[in-house]
Amino acid sequence: MQIRRTVILDGYVDEPTCLGVPPYMSPYPRYVAGALPGEVLYYTIDQLRRDRSILDVMNRSDLVVVIAGVTVPGKYLGGTPATLPELERYMTGVKAVKILGGPMSMFGPGVEGGKMAHRIKASPAFDIVATGDVEAVVYGYVTEGLSVDPSLRRASRDIAEWAVKGARIVPMHPDFPHTMLEMETYRGCFRGTCSFCTEGFYGRPDFRRVGDIIKEVEALYSIGVRHFRLGRQPDLLTYMARGDAEFPEPNVEAIEKLYRGIREVAPGLKVLHLDNVNPGTIAHHPERSREALKAIIKYHTSGDVAAFGMESADPHVIRLNRLKAMPEEVLEAIRLVNEVGGARGASGLPELLPGLNFVHGLIGETKDTFRLNYEFLRRILEEGLLVRRINIRQVMPFEGTCMGEVGDRIIRKHKGIFHAYKEKIRRDIDMEMLRRVAPVGTVLPDVRMELHEGGLTFGRQIATYPLLVGVPEELPLGEFFTVNVVGHGFRSITAVPYPLDVNHASRKALESLPGVGEKRAMAIVRNRPYKNKQDFIEKMDDIAVAQKLAGYFVFNI
Repeated sequence: MQIRRTVILDGYVDEPTCLGVPPYMSPYPRYVAGALPGEVLYYTIDQLRRDRSILDVMNRSDLVVVIAGVTVPGKYLGGTPATLPELERYMTGVKAVKILGGPMSMFGPGVEGGKMAHRIKASPAFDIVATGDVEAVVYGYVTEGLSVDPSLRRASRDIAEWAVKGARIVPMHPDFPHTMLEMETYRGCFRGTCSFCTEGFYGRPDFRRVGDIIKEVEALYSIGVRHFRLGRQPDLLTYMARGDAEFPEPNVEAIEKLYRGIREVAPGLKVLHLDNVNPGTIAHHPERSREALKAIIKYHTSGDVAAFGMESADPHVIRLNRLKAMPEEVLEAIRLVNEVGGARGASGLPELLPGLNFVHGLIGETKDTFRLNYEFLRRILEEGLLVRRINIRQVMPFEGTCMGEVGDRIIRKHKGIFHAYKEKIRRDIDMEMLRRVAPVGTVLPDVRMELHEGGLTFGRQIATYPLLVGVPEELPLGEFFTVNVVGHGFRSITAVPYPLDVNHASRKALESLPGVGEKRAMAIVRNRPYKNKQDFIEKMDDIAVAQKLAGYFVFNI
């Protein structure tokens, strides 16, 4: 099969263990690119939405590979995942051979939390619906054509070369060089029993060799990638773990070898973060987990988050859904991560904190489940522990999982209480936790501005779970700023550029500073310019307030 040009369309993915919504780039398109001969062009669904001439490029190509699928619901700032009806509208008129791959074709087109997802048997807009691994199907298509088995699977040894060769498409990502690359360490699950999760469909863990991951990082680094996340696995602490236990002991030596090797081939990287950690692993192996976390912190970059898939604090729900850990075990894991990772680092944030995922609509859920979850979070606050973020969502049932048989009936039953409970957590827990994680006066470097809205500019650090930062000024998008935290919302912080040029700052920015308000901001503007700190203090009506505010400012005449 002669393939001179292929177009890869990234419709974005979001799975329990893999994120590919900008600025993230998942491994799928890179593996596909590595499996292909000839020229490979890469576009995102957002680029296609803005520029329909990309369809002309597809029509002049031999093959179009579309990758998409959301199996966990989320809200996204950097892009909007494609839906199946949308993709079919675009692809219907494209003459090239078209392959649909990713979670959408493997598990079904998830729409949103609380809605049942059904597997796709066929699509009139696509020649092949890859129910197996899209990279393996594409590789097979190169030699077998349309007779290729759409259920082909690949192993970690198969992607070793594809992962390196596929680095060539990364500079085509619209966020490059500020793209966060999701790196696969392994996929599959030691347990594979959680009632709602699609990770179990991948089978037992299939580990990538340390050397293969390091070669991929080296290839990506050589073309300018500086932001990496070790994701795509359900529990980083069980990378290269041995045995068949449900909670295997962490292989500290392999984890340290991996992190050290990445640092050796990418010495100037800006971000090295992780994603998932099983709190059950920490609870069952606290000392080996402590050693592994210390090794991670030795080589990573600060502001890191270990996402705990807690799902519920209701023991009844935990047992019925075969979840990972009981509440006391999760609490022990939170304490340990706080102890090891609580020190503040160069990012302005603690080195490593846990994050919590809660899922509602699971088997056995009652009104009491909501109370137990809330009380668990109150206990974390009362103990003075930190969690980086609390993710609350409704389950997305997929065919083939236990929740696929239950569907959305529990979700519908508790719809009203869910929204009230979620708002209560945002109000009572999230804001206070944000105040502790990033208190007023925290300086955050390298915040990339992404969106203008309502006179504010919203930005984020490039990180595993970045804080959303609202700046009360219109700053240029795409540029990086150092900011100083001045306030907190339920899910975001307010900050001003640091240091703030008092002689040119907007009144709105000045008003946001602690102890200022509208009248004092007007007075500051009226008395400009200020020659220096002393001149500012002398012109203010309250010397004590002026001395505090002066620490925020530079004085450019």
